[in-house]
Amino acid sequence: MKKINQLFLLSFLFLAVFISSCEKNEETPAINESEVLATYLESTESPLKKDYVNTDMPTIIAASEVKTLNETGQVYLIDIRSAADFATGHIKNSHNVAFADLLTHIKTVTLANYTKVAIVCYTGQTAGYGASLLRLMGYDKVFSLKWGMASWNAAFAGKWNTAIGNGNAFASQFTATATAKNVAGTMPVLTTGKTTGQEILEARVTALLAEGFTPASVGNTTLFGNLTGYYIVNYWPADQYADPGHVPGAIQYTPKASIKLSTDLKTIPADKPVAVYCYTGQTSAFLTAYLRLLGYDAKSVLNGTNGMIYDKMVAKSMTTFSASQIMGYDYE
Repeated sequence: MKKINQLFLLSFLFLAVFISSCEKNEETPAINESEVLATYLESTESPLKKDYVNTDMPTIIAASEVKTLNETGQVYLIDIRSAADFATGHIKNSHNVAFADLLTHIKTVTLANYTKVAIVCYTGQTAGYGASLLRLMGYDKVFSLKWGMASWNAAFAGKWNTAIGNGNAFASQFTATATAKNVAGTMPVLTTGKTTGQEILEARVTALLAEGFTPASVGNTTLFGNLTGYYIVNYWPADQYADPGHVPGAIQYTPKASIKLSTDLKTIPADKPVAVYCYTGQTSAFLTAYLRLLGYDAKSVLNGTNGMIYDKMVAKSMTTFSASQIMGYDYE
């Protein structure tokens, strides 16, 4: 009788543990953090109350506007170049801030005192990446300086001059042959341990700022040396995808239309590096920031097609860097 009672007790305990375990699983179902974040950022519940990627992105400001606003104290300038380069020359009233500290720094600024915030780098690409992250966090006054310091004065135009000096290196390889998008698949796996869109966003922005822009970029020589190793996103209108053409194997995604859950976002693979290119590398930096937030291994192609088919772009009146983009403004 004693043994029967013991067996009954053990059976009861096992059943209790099993039921408790089932209840726990029901209470905390697994979520796809990436999809939760994308849904949140596309919604009116997001910090910007809109789908920034498919409405306002990119948010870029010209040197001429920065100069005008700076003269009346209406712009807050954040220069994310190295301390040594900042000391060599910078725009008056600029604050030298490390890229990793962008979010913590902007939290200390009384933004009500300014019409706009301009992030400044060498070429406009790293600034675009950082501006995108801050915008998605709700800082709707943030812009990146178009062309970076290269547009301010010729003394800082070396990087862009070098890029366009080699700007036709891949012109012969561009093609008009279209490549179809992938079939829609699953979103990347994120493991922040958070459950709400806002919490996941904060964790991801913190992580991306800490790692910097380098892992989020790729040079055109590296790309062309391994075209099949990347899922290549041509972030251009469809007519330009056909003429002047595109990187071999690239897939066309329409700006402000394609990168959303209801259209083509899920056609981007979660298990392969993604190379994103635009005309200048500035818009692609904005988009790359968003894709990396969601967990994609996205990389912005440096200098865009300015560094690949420069003469073809000039012939088509596409956005190109040139001496006319350099304003020759004073600096400190």
